[in-house]
Amino acid sequence: MHKIVILLGSNQGKSKNLILKAKDMLISKLGKCLKESSLYESEAWGFKSESNFLNQVVLFETQLLVLEILQIALDIEKELGRIRNSAGYASRTMDIDLLFYDDLIISETDLQIPHPRLHLRRFTLEPLAEIMPDFIHPELKKTMLELLNLCTDNLSLTKLEN
Repeated sequence: MHKIVILLGSNQGKSKNLILKAKDMLISKLGKCLKESSLYESEAWGFKSESNFLNQVVLFETQLLVLEILQIALDIEKELGRIRNSAGYASRTMDIDLLFYDDLIISETDLQIPHPRLHLRRFTLEPLAEIMPDFIHPELKKTMLELLNLCTDNLSLTKLEN
């Protein structure tokens, strides 16, 4: 069995409902949900947006291979109304980022694991540190808590009551 860590995010539509729906869809396709963080509300990272994001980190146990998981994530994003464009960061109904696959380092054309910018984003590190503070980043060789403490991202982030 593999352990995969996924970040769910949304800032369009009914974001909380979309995150719950995405999580249910992932459970039905990937397997058991081992842990989930609280929901966090944050400003958009990398672009200006009128609406804040809701984010949650979820740890799954699965037998699937990483490229199968990527395709499932892309299909769920599309089913939940995500429209991809090549103009860079933009508001979206659903964003599913694969953060970790076990402790492997994977470099494919369309997939980088660990996620290449997770250590720069407080909205990713805070929920990671909540559910797996001692997990060591396979490339940076620091725990999630250490990376959070080193993070210079100062965008607002609020932990929500679930």
